[in-house]
Amino acid sequence: MIKILFFGALREKIGYANLSLPWTPDTSCNVTEVLHQLSLQSDAIKNALFDGQLLCAVNQQICSLQHIVQCGDEVAFFPPVTGG
Repeated sequence: MIKILFFGALREKIGYANLSLPWTPDTSCNVTEVLHQLSLQSDAIKNALFDGQLLCAVNQQICSLQHIVQCGDEVAFFPPVTGG
């Protein structure tokens, strides 16, 4: 399993803060593939994840969409943030 977290406006669009994806220990792929798997879950998730810019982190470290994800990892998605 991998744990998926959603933050900010992304969480509001999807309707929940987290979910788990089945992942076998011998499976490794990148964050882009995780996004693809999530988009198959529902149209709400698909629309939210592919609507504009998206930041991601694996195990609490900001990373690119090419970062490798393995079983047991925590993947977080969030919109870009601005301050003032």
